[in-house]
Amino acid sequence: MQTGPRSFRTTLKSQVVIPSLVVVGGLLVVCACWPAKAGEGFAAMQGWVIAHFDWFYVLSVAAFLAFLIIVATSSFGKIKLGPDDAQPEFSFVSWTAMLFAAGMGIGLMYFGVGEPIQHFLRPPNAAAGTPDAAREAMLMTFFHWGFSAWAVYAVMGLVLAYFGFRYNLPLTFRSGLYPVLRGRINGWMGHTVDAFALIGTVAGIATTLGFGVMQLSAGLHIVGGWETDSDTFRIGLIAVVMVLAGLSAASGLDKGVRILSELNLLLAILLLLFVACAGPTSFLLRALGDNIGNYLSSLIDLSFHTYAYQPPREEGWFASWTILYWAWWVSWSPFVGMFIARISRGRTIRQFVVGVLLVPTTFNLIWMTVFGNSAIWLDTHDATGALAQTAGNVDALLFRFFDYLPLTKLLSIVAILLIAVFFVTSADSGAYVIDTIATRGAANSPVWQRLFWAALLGVTAALLIVAGGLKALQAVTLITALPVTCIMLALCYGLWRGLKADRVHSSQTMAPATSFWTGQHWRLRLSRILKQHTEADARQFIEHTVTPALEQVAAEIRQGNVQAKMQRSLDVAQLSLPAMGQRDFVYGARVVKKAAPAFMPRGAANASEHPDAYEVTTFFADGREGYVISYLLADEIIADVLRQYERYVLLATDRRTELLNKAPGHPGFDDE
Repeated sequence: MQTGPRSFRTTLKSQVVIPSLVVVGGLLVVCACWPAKAGEGFAAMQGWVIAHFDWFYVLSVAAFLAFLIIVATSSFGKIKLGPDDAQPEFSFVSWTAMLFAAGMGIGLMYFGVGEPIQHFLRPPNAAAGTPDAAREAMLMTFFHWGFSAWAVYAVMGLVLAYFGFRYNLPLTFRSGLYPVLRGRINGWMGHTVDAFALIGTVAGIATTLGFGVMQLSAGLHIVGGWETDSDTFRIGLIAVVMVLAGLSAASGLDKGVRILSELNLLLAILLLLFVACAGPTSFLLRALGDNIGNYLSSLIDLSFHTYAYQPPREEGWFASWTILYWAWWVSWSPFVGMFIARISRGRTIRQFVVGVLLVPTTFNLIWMTVFGNSAIWLDTHDATGALAQTAGNVDALLFRFFDYLPLTKLLSIVAILLIAVFFVTSADSGAYVIDTIATRGAANSPVWQRLFWAALLGVTAALLIVAGGLKALQAVTLITALPVTCIMLALCYGLWRGLKADRVHSSQTMAPATSFWTGQHWRLRLSRILKQHTEADARQFIEHTVTPALEQVAAEIRQGNVQAKMQRSLDVAQLSLPAMGQRDFVYGARVVKKAAPAFMPRGAANASEHPDAYEVTTFFADGREGYVISYLLADEIIADVLRQYERYVLLATDRRTELLNKAPGHPGFDDE
C-alpha cells in the first residue's frame, strides 16, 4: 500500500493484505449467516482429510523431529542464526518465557486437567478407569504435548530464522522457500504463500482465543457467581482483553510481550508448585519418573504408530486426538514459528533446537503430571468419580479440580489471571506476527497496524462465538494443515540445501600464497598491539590509514573499467564492488567499542586511564565475523582486501554456494 500523508503511514503490502482480508471476511460471513451448513461442510472436508491422510501426518511429524535432531547434532549446529558476530537479543530466561507463553499457554490451562481425565475415561487400548488406563492417559498426553509438538514449531521457526537472519531475507513465510522458488518469492507466488500464512494465522489464533474466552467465562462464573453464558458478556470480555493486548502491542515486543511472558511464567510456576505440594505429592514424584520413562521408551513406537493392524478400543480415538493434534500444531506453526524466529536471532542452530525442544517440553511434561495425575488420583480417591462426571465440560473442569484443593477460591483467581494474561500474550504476539507477514518484515511499522490486527483477532473471535462458528473455523485450520505440512517438508529440503551452501562458503580459505606475513615493521605492529586505542585514535586510523588504502584499491580497479564504490563516514570506511546476479563484494572497516583487555601490561599506553578500548574491525556483506585491523599498515590493508576479494571470486565460481552468493548482503555502511 502506498504511503499517504505524513499523518498516515503504513508499511502494509496490498498484494498480501487485500486477498487475505477478503478471504477472512468471506469466511466470517459464511460462518455467521449459515453456521449449520458451514459446519457440516467443513466437518465433511475435515473427515475426508483425516481418513485419507492420517498416515501422512504421522510420518511427517516424525520426520520433523528426526530432521531437527540430525541438524542439531551435526556440524550445522554451530551455525548462527544471523551474522557470525550476532548476539542474542533476549536473555535465556526471557527467551524461554516467551516460548512458553506464546506457544501453548492457553492450551496448558485448558487441557492440563481435561485431556488426562478424558483419556482415563476413554483410553485407546486399556480398560477404562483402571490403573492401566491412568498410565496410558498420561503416556498419550505426554506424546501429544511433548517433543513431537514442539518439533513442528521448531522446524518452522528454524527455517524462518535461518533464512531471515543468515541470508538476510525478510522474516516472512515466503523466505523459507527461497532455495526452491529463488527470485520468485518476490512475485505472485511469494504473495500467495504469505497470504495463505496470514489467513491460517488469523484463523488459528482466533479459534484458540475462543477457547480461552470459554474457560475464562466458566472461571468467572464459578468464582464470582456471575452470569457468563450470554454472548454480551463474552463479547465484553473479549473487548477488555483485546484492549489490554493493544496496550501491550503498542509498547513493543521487547517490553509488552517480554514482561507479560515473564509474569505468566512466574504465576504458572507458583500455581504448579502449590498444586504439587497440596496434592498427592509423593505419588506425583513417583508418577513423574514413570511418565517420563514410559514416554521416552515408547516415543519411537508412538511416533510411527497408525493403528493399521488393530484400531483403538475407543472408535475414532486416533483421528479425534493424535491426528487432530498434529494438524493443529501444523496449522499454528506459521504463527508460533514466526514468533520464536523473531526472538532467536544470534543463537546457534544447536542452541535453538535444544532450547525449543527441551525447555518447553520439560515444563509441559511436569505440568501435565502435576495437574493430570492429581486429577486422576483425586477422582479415584477424594472425589469418588465427581471429576469424571464433569469431564464433558472442559471449560469448567480445571476449576472443579480446584474444589478438592486448599484455598480453592485463591487458586481459581490465580488461574483466571493466568488465562487472561495468556490471552493477552497470544493476541499481542499474534498481532505482531500477522503484521510481520503483512509487511514482509518491514522495520518500524506504525503502531496502528498492530492495533488493527489485534482488533481483527478480537472481532473474529467475538463474531464466531456469537455465530457458533468456532468449530467450523477450527475445522478450516485443520484442513489447511495438509498443504502446510507439504510446504514444511519442502522447507526442510530447502534448509538442508542452504546449510550445505553455508558450510562450503564458511570453510573457503584464503589462497596459501597470500596468507603469510614477512615480519617487516614488526616494532610498529607490536606498539600498535600493545597500545590501548581511544575513540579518537580509531577514527584517525580510519581517516589516515584505512580510507587511503581502500581508495588506492578503488582507483586501480576503476582503471580496469570495473565499477568501484567508496563510502566514508566518521567511524566507517567501505569499499563495494557491485556484481550482477549475486551479492556485492564489500570490504568495510568500522570503529568498535570493546572492553579493555585484562592482559594489557601495566603502564602500557595509559592502560589504566580508560575502561574501554576502541578498535577498527572489518565487516563483510556475507555476514562473516570481522577481525581487528588496527595494527596493520596501509599496504597490509591493501593486501588484506585482495585476499578477501580473491576468496569472493573463488566462491562466485563454486555452484555449491550459489544460494548464499545470491542472497541479499548484510547491513553495512548504509545502515550505520
